[in-house]
Amino acid sequence: MNITAILVSTIVNTIIVSPVLWLSGRMLVGKEKAKFTDSIWILLLGTVIGTMVGSAIGRFVGGIAAAIIMLMIWLALIKHFFDCGWLKALAIAIIAVILFIVIIIILALVGIAIISLI
Repeated sequence: MNITAILVSTIVNTIIVSPVLWLSGRMLVGKEKAKFTDSIWILLLGTVIGTMVGSAIGRFVGGIAAAIIMLMIWLALIKHFFDCGWLKALAIAIIAVILFIVIIIILALVGIAIISLI
């Protein structure tokens, strides 16, 4: 594992995705449970754990199984930090993805080209 790549990925994910995850969490679980610092922790831990587990799992398990395991790890982090159930964690993740895509499209229409980040 390249530690520099993990560090850069963690910083970029935190800056770009944390606000979107926080907004979707606030919409579904409320402002008492969805703190911005929680969304930062979800992204930090998810990126680091995802990189480590993804590289370890990728050697032994196929692509689809590894993706399912990674999805479960992300949902478990959302479930833990936002204090919700599995279905609500899935809903938060889906809404976060939709919000992220909408924001990226709006920024692209305005002229800020970060479509390559999708």
